[in-house]
Amino acid sequence: MKRLLVHINNIIEPFNDNKMSRIYDWVMLIAIVIGIFPLLFRMHHELFWYFDLVSCVCFIVDYLLRWVTSVIRSEKHSWVAAVRYPFTPMAIIDLLSILPTINLLTPTFKVARVSRLLRLLRVVKVIRYFEPLEIIITVIKKQMKILQAVLSVALFYIFVTAMIMFNAEEDINPETGEYLFESFFDAFYWASCTLTTVGYGDLYPISTTGRVISIISSMVGIAIIALPSGVITAGYLDELRERKKNEE
Repeated sequence: MKRLLVHINNIIEPFNDNKMSRIYDWVMLIAIVIGIFPLLFRMHHELFWYFDLVSCVCFIVDYLLRWVTSVIRSEKHSWVAAVRYPFTPMAIIDLLSILPTINLLTPTFKVARVSRLLRLLRVVKVIRYFEPLEIIITVIKKQMKILQAVLSVALFYIFVTAMIMFNAEEDINPETGEYLFESFFDAFYWASCTLTTVGYGDLYPISTTGRVISIISSMVGIAIIALPSGVITAGYLDELRERKKNEE
């Protein structure tokens, strides 16, 4: 029995270097894609019913297999792992992504909005079977302290810039006849857009002082935004090298 569970676990665990495991990964990826495909449309086509049913069957089988083999993945190989598994984050996401099937099996259960929102959780399942995303998540976990430091700097920059602009930009907007920033939240929103170089155009400085502050803010923002990109890129390459070395 234990040998069978180990064999099943080797198949369902993603990115294992065996043919059956790769086939299983692709089957689950296809199931996820056809499961979220109906969310791209407002209309309800009959074909979408079959898409949802097939994908949910795959999700249920996957959930049960992972539950049964959770003992094998446990370091102590204890039955406690099987009891604990349904309460793990990914198991909860798996279960919630299965729940929309209730709409298919029991038409009286009509919570369309909730059902669509739960189906969106199936996108999260892609992380488990799509290796590039899984590598990025691993890199973020390893570089968490550095990324937290960068996030702190970014939030401090947004707060200071918003405070400066809120007090510097006191001209009346000729289009509305009101202050450009009615509240500090408006200034904070503007500073966030400037940091990320989004520039929606709904809020922009009118006075010369405000425009000068905006120029400086944009230049500093570009440098801050580049920091996490460099950290993640370097960590991604290091992770690829490490995995390649382990495979060899």
